[in-house]
Amino acid sequence: MADLLGSILNSMEKPPTVGDQESRRKAREQAARLKKMEEDEKRKKAEFRKKMEKEVSDFIQDSAQQKRKYKPMGKIERSILHDVAEVAGLTSFSFGEDEESRYVMLFKKEFAPSDEELEAYRKGEEWDPQLAEQRRRLKEQAALEEAASSQTTQSQACPNSNYRDKYSHLIGTSAAKDAAHTLEANSAYGCVPVANKRDTRSIEEAMNEIRAKKRQKREDEPAARSSAS
Repeated sequence: MADLLGSILNSMEKPPTVGDQESRRKAREQAARLKKMEEDEKRKKAEFRKKMEKEVSDFIQDSAQQKRKYKPMGKIERSILHDVAEVAGLTSFSFGEDEESRYVMLFKKEFAPSDEELEAYRKGEEWDPQLAEQRRRLKEQAALEEAASSQTTQSQACPNSNYRDKYSHLIGTSAAKDAAHTLEANSAYGCVPVANKRDTRSIEEAMNEIRAKKRQKREDEPAARSSAS
């Protein structure tokens, strides 16, 4: 009986000590504080979203505004503003070198920024349309001058293939003209008579014709000497 009573008493939970009671009290207080902080954070986010929705609505209705720049804000606030802008059908971007300086800009769809404008904001510069147009014209002018310079260099590298212009100062205009007819200029063949390049005979046929001409010449020479004597 005594053993049974002892086992029952040992299995019963001991009453909490003063230290345990204090720890539990602190845990309850910490949990209450965390819950209150979460509720406050949730309330602040809701209030901020409501404020942004009002400002975005006013921005859309103001026909004089094409874009709106906000002051630097935290990551959570930027995320909320981007979400509100997307729901409203606006384009939004974040700019800034570091987290402390990052801000949001809103653009109406019909006034979406160009790549040059976005690049200026990323560099921390103010966008000036007139200055951008001036830079664009200078860039186009430089490209045209570069193309013209390249074309001039290519023209100087190519030889003069016009026979009349090349030799007119030496043999005269009329003689150069006649020679140009004889040597028909052809960029693919060079300064060789084109008629020679159009010879479709085979090498064997050409050699046979040359041999025949030589035989005919040898046969004609005795006859010519007989006539002379």
